[in-house]
Amino acid sequence: MKTERHWWNGNRTVRGRRDVYIRTDGESWEVEARAGGDAGRSKIYPCPGRQSAEILARAWMDEQSRWQVVTP
Repeated sequence: MKTERHWWNGNRTVRGRRDVYIRTDGESWEVEARAGGDAGRSKIYPCPGRQSAEILARAWMDEQSRWQVVTP
């Protein structure tokens, strides 16, 4: 899977860091919501297409944090 989009919430602490990824292999799509950095917990959700992946990713990003795009 290739990472198409990646955001993080700007929090540098292990406890506070959140990341959201959209990935695809060209046919299937998934969204990963991760808490706690690389060694943290994560959930991966399959999506039927790009649009549904983007909707789900936005839902994981609360409006109170300053989400930033990470360049893959």
